[in-house]
Order: sequence, then C-alpha cells, then structure tokens
Amino acid sequence: MSMSAARERLVVIGGDAAGMSAASQARRLRGPDELEIVAFERGHFTSYSACGIPYWVGGDVAGRDQLIARTPEEHRARDIDLRVRTEVTEIDVTAGRVRARDLDSGAESWTSYDKLVIATGARPIRPDMPGADAPGVHGVQALDDGQALLDSLTRTRGRGAVVIGAGYIGVEMAEALINRDYRVTVVNRGSEPMSTLDPDMGRLVHEAMEGLGITMVNDAAVTKILTGEDGRVRAVATEDAEYPADVVVLGIGVHPETTLAEAAGLPLGAHRGLLTDLAMRVRGHENIWAGGDCVEVLDLVSGQERHIALGTHANKHGQVIGTNVGGGYATFPGVVGTAVSKVCDLEIARTGLREKDARRAGLRFETVTIESTSRAGYYPGASPMTVKMLAEQRTGRLLGVQIVGREGAAKRVDIAAVALTAGMTVEQMTSLDLGYAPPFSPVWDPVLVAARKASKAVQQRRS
Repeated sequence: MSMSAARERLVVIGGDAAGMSAASQARRLRGPDELEIVAFERGHFTSYSACGIPYWVGGDVAGRDQLIARTPEEHRARDIDLRVRTEVTEIDVTAGRVRARDLDSGAESWTSYDKLVIATGARPIRPDMPGADAPGVHGVQALDDGQALLDSLTRTRGRGAVVIGAGYIGVEMAEALINRDYRVTVVNRGSEPMSTLDPDMGRLVHEAMEGLGITMVNDAAVTKILTGEDGRVRAVATEDAEYPADVVVLGIGVHPETTLAEAAGLPLGAHRGLLTDLAMRVRGHENIWAGGDCVEVLDLVSGQERHIALGTHANKHGQVIGTNVGGGYATFPGVVGTAVSKVCDLEIARTGLREKDARRAGLRFETVTIESTSRAGYYPGASPMTVKMLAEQRTGRLLGVQIVGREGAAKRVDIAAVALTAGMTVEQMTSLDLGYAPPFSPVWDPVLVAARKASKAVQQRRS
C-alpha cells in the first residue's frame, strides 16, 4: 500500500511489555488516520507477565491466560495490525524497512516504516556444552517457554529436577518445582544463591532453600548435560559429581536480544544492550526507539550503564516511547536497581549498589547490618528481618539496601528506593516520617534502625 504524506507508519518489533505499551500509548495519542501501527511478535502471545511464569508453573496461578494482560485480538480491536508467529529477520536502516518471516508458512516480506520501535527483549543464557538443547532442558523467558516446561513436567515419569543458576529465576523455579513435588537440586556457580545480594545476605537465602528441602550446590560449574538413549536429559554433570534430572531448568540469567540491532549497525553498550537517550531514542537515529530487556539503562547511583531485565522498566519504557512517537514528550531518567523476590515465605529485596558494585564505581563506603522485626516485638506474628545498608563515607549518601526476612520485608525496600532516587543521606533518612502501629512495624522501622547505625558509622569515620 502507498502511504499518504499525512499518514505515518510505526513498526514495532516485539509484542510484549515494552513493544505493546509503546504501540498502545502511541495509538491513544494518534488515531488510525494519522498513524498506522504494525507490530510483529514471533511467539503466540502478547502483553503477558513473564515474571508470573514461575508462579504459573508452581500452581499459585491457575492458568496461562491469567498472565495475559491483553490478547492479540484486543490489540487488533484498537487498530494495531499485530502479526503473531512472525519473526523480523532484518532491519534495513538506510531504506527504513524490516523483513519479516511468517513462521508457519515460511513466507517473507518487507514492511517499510517511518518510525521503528525495537522491543526484542532478552534470551535465556544457554550453556555452551553438550546436551544444552536436549528435550527436557528449558529456559523460562517467554510464555511459550512456560508452556513447554509444563508439558515436559506432565510427560516425565521421574520426579528429579535440576535448576542451573540461583538468580531470581533459578530460585523462583526451584520453589515452583518443590511445589510440584519434585526433588530439586540447584547448581550455582556463585558462593551463595542470589548474586544480586552480597554473599552474607545470600547465605540467609541458602539456609531458607535448604529448609524447604532444596539441595544447594554452590561454587559448582556445570560441565555437561547428559542424555539417555531416548535423547532426553537424564543428568547434569559438574567436575565433581552427577545430579540425576528428568527435567532441567536454566536460571543462569539472560542476554539482551540484540542480534538484529547489531546486524543493522545500531549502537550497543558493554552489556550488549541497545544504547538510547533519555527519550528512549536509539543514539544517533532520529526515527528508531528501543525499550525493555534489549536496552541498557542508566544506574542513577553509580552513574554507569546497566542491563536489568524487569517488566517494571519495560512498561515504563513503552509509555515513554509511545508518548514520543505519538507527538508528546517524555523521558526515562534511569533506575536505582530495585528488585524483590521470595522463596516460599522468605522475602528477598535489594536496591542500589552491592559492596562489589560500590567498589567497581570507585566509591568508599561504610556498611552496617542490623536484625529487627517486622512488627512490634510484643505483637503476634512479629518475625525477624535482616537489613544491610551501604552509605558513602564522606557524604553519608545512601548507596544501597538489602533486606531478607518474612512477611513485610520485601516491600520495605521501596523506602530505600525513594531515598536513593532523591539522593538522601542516611542521616536524613533517620527522620523520615514512616507509618507506625504495632501490627505494622516496631517504633523504629527496621530500615530506620539501619539508617541510624549507618549514620553513626559515617560520623565516627569523619571524627
């Protein structure tokens, strides 16, 4: 079709959080007469919560459809030409067009664009070793992956599972498999699970996982994945041992999916994510935007670029991109690195810098760790909570907080996330007017107890 001068075409690559948020926001601002929107998604599903996959696999969420915020049909009803099971194979920046292949028919065609949004997400890191692609070995990045894993769990007779990696996905999937009555072994390269925490806090997670009956194997690298005569996975091997497995889940982390972007000559950062300006426009390209798990973001605490694959950022990126594409103006200033998770009733939270992040950024810091409780000690249900806090030595500026505890631990990290964003010192934090009543917290909230101790450490250093 030929486009009139008045009508522009927006092409979106990727049909999940960032891509479809951008498309939807652009559609709110510009009607079909002004802006045609074509979106490509290689999977079956759109606008879904990848973060919910472990809870669907574990049975906390009843069905796949509950994770879908908006179906392809709902997007099409809003005049977005959404093509699922269609993979973009090439971006021609010079001509302003993309080549796409229909995965069912194999047919290929070019689609021209005036504006392009790249929201290709991230891909699970697959170990480069024999057996990594064998049946029964699963990543859990997309809804299709979750379905494949559930199908695999239904088919296997045995009840042995190995999770490779102990980051958020690894820990959450270990819990999901325990909930499904599997014997679970987690093989982890690090000294403790949750490398996004300092090892002293990761130790608390380790103890909780073992308390659930999960076998933790730390300081161990997988050397190969062994298969049986039927070709399916049967064990995971390290240098020292073999761990029988009827199913293997990869929780090693993700890479930005930027193969297309790199082939098109678009700028990538140190973590292989796309580099954008504050408006989420790809640097050096007036009509190309990028968002979600395929981009790098500015860490407001360290001042360095980071790759953080989280749905919260992806949705915000999409809003910003859609506003800019639609003729408005919006920016995404950066992140402080907040994340929460859980292992059964143990809540895990972090924001800002770990000790090694602070060292890498060349910062000098004080670190304090305190034990407190979720409620007033005398109130029923009070449970222990450990808070670790990092503060810059000379200034007392808050640098990071990690919290591990039971009920009420995880969301307390939001106090620290706001303080980090505002550039507060730990001394300023001690006078924050937080909500108090015995069922909710002690008189001094655990975060404020840590801030007082950190403030004292900073003052002692000064004197």
